Parts: sequence; C-alpha cells; structure tokens
Amino acid sequence: MRAVLIVNPTATSTTPAGRDLLAHALKSRLDLTVEHTNHRGHGHELGQAAAANGVDLVVVHGGDGTVSGVVNGLLGHPGSAPPPGNIPAVAVVPGGSANVLARALGISRDPVAATNQLIQLIDDYRRHQAWRRISLIDCGEHWAVINAGMGVDAEVVAGVEALRNKGVKVNPLRYWRVAIPITIGFARREPSLILELPGSEPIPGVHFAWVSNTRPWTYSDNRPMVTNPGCSFESGLGVFAVTGMKTIPTLRLLSQILSKRPNPQAKQLIRDDDAACLRISSPGAPVATQFDGEYLGLRETMTFRSVRNALAVAAPPQQKTL
Repeated sequence: MRAVLIVNPTATSTTPAGRDLLAHALKSRLDLTVEHTNHRGHGHELGQAAAANGVDLVVVHGGDGTVSGVVNGLLGHPGSAPPPGNIPAVAVVPGGSANVLARALGISRDPVAATNQLIQLIDDYRRHQAWRRISLIDCGEHWAVINAGMGVDAEVVAGVEALRNKGVKVNPLRYWRVAIPITIGFARREPSLILELPGSEPIPGVHFAWVSNTRPWTYSDNRPMVTNPGCSFESGLGVFAVTGMKTIPTLRLLSQILSKRPNPQAKQLIRDDDAACLRISSPGAPVATQFDGEYLGLRETMTFRSVRNALAVAAPPQQKTL
C-alpha cells in the first residue's frame, strides 16, 4: 500500500520524536513518503499531489486546519470534476490544539496511542478492504470537514489567526481571551443574517449561524462544546443559529452546550441536527465567514450542503467522542 505522511512541524503538539516514531511505525506497514508543510496552503498542494500520484492513503499529522487543507487538495473544488482515479483515504494523527476531527472519529488525542490505532486500522483494512466513509460540507468555495460558520465564530477565528501569525501559541485560555470581548461586541450589533432551511420560510434577524458536520462543534481543552447532539458524520448538517444575544439567555445557552448531557434549547435558538442544506445571507453587509477554523473572509451569502459518504477515512467504524 502506497502512502504519504504529511506533517505540519509547527502544529501545536507535534514533536520531532513523535514524528520520527510515527514515520518509523508506518514504514513497517506501508510504502511511505514523508512530506513537511512549510508555507500556508502547502497542505492543499500536497493533497493535490497525493491524488495525482495515485497513493492509497494520506496520513496527516497536524491540526484540523492542516487536515482540511489536505482534504481540499485531494477532492478539488466542490462542483468541479473530481480528480481522475481513486481518491486516497485519509488518516489523522493529532498534532494540533483542538484536534476536533480526530477526536470525533474516535482517534486518541495522544499521538503515540493514535499511531498504534492507525497501525491496527491498516491491518484491519488489509483483511477487509474497506475504510469508513464520512460526509463533508460543500461550502461552495471549499469543503469543510468539521464545521463552518458566519458571524461571531469567524471573527474569533480571525482574531486567533492574528495571534498565530505573531508566533503566539494558542491554548484554551488565550482562545477565550479572544472570544469573550469579540462576543460582547458582536451582541451589541443589529442582527443582519437571514437563514433559509429547506421547507421553511426565511428567518431574518439572525445574529450568527454555525454549521456542523459532526458533534462536538469544538473543544475547550478536554470539554466538548456540543451544539447539535444529534449530528454525526453519517447524518445531515447540524444548524445552530440565534436571534437574540442578551447576556443571561446567552450564558444559559453556553452552559447547555458545555454540559455533560447537552441538548440546547432556547427561545432565541434555531436548531436542526439533520439538515440537507441551508443558505445564510446578509444583504448589503458582508460578514466574517470561517470553515474548519480557517478564516475565509467577508461574504454576503453562503450555501452549505451535506455530501454523504464523500471521504474514506482510517477510523473506527462507530463514532466515539474522546
């Protein structure tokens, strides 16, 4: 089996020793090539090259942003003709800060344990010749693997990216230091978004809207933040949008998504855990947009569509959140 290991050496929790161990273990099972990302967008380029070269498996050792870039390189632009030949399966060995995708797939947070899991999954594949398949979000411009959003979350992503560009390592405390003032400022604005769901009338006056491909939305250190508990890689999209951001109701909603048995409910909440598609617009006033924790820029309109069984992954057959 031909494979390429794509490593982001600047990811939060990658180490030279861990990368060497991973490469050595994989070489015992695979015809392996090792690549390191060295500039923005390099993961996308390496994913394109892997698809063009016809490898069987792409192993990504990095964070969610690196994985997202590689997946977009593998699949090409949504709506365009898919790359010729078979699309390689994707495996993830966590190396970032949140590692939402890996944990949602049931992959251990510890890179050594995740490496051992991957070896077992490769051996299982040799016996059964089948990888797990998961859905993706067609965002029109890009594929999102875990989530996307318009509004406050995207402004927070932009703020966090600004810290990373200054060489600051982002941990949960720094994330909340960025998120809290941005959220307070955002709550004072007039809501500008219009949400359209299939079979429903357009809903104006929306402050922000989040779109999930699985649960949880993200993690705060070890605590999962679950906006749509019924959403999974095998379902449609999770939609979480609010029409009010008063302080007390917003804090109650936050406590619900951080609870041990999350089931967010509120008068100001619009929630769907299995939407086939949705459209979010902000006529005449573009708003911040993100996908997979990557800032996309300002957009007036975004359409999101669930694409089932879009990607083969090396992961346990049933979802297990760690």
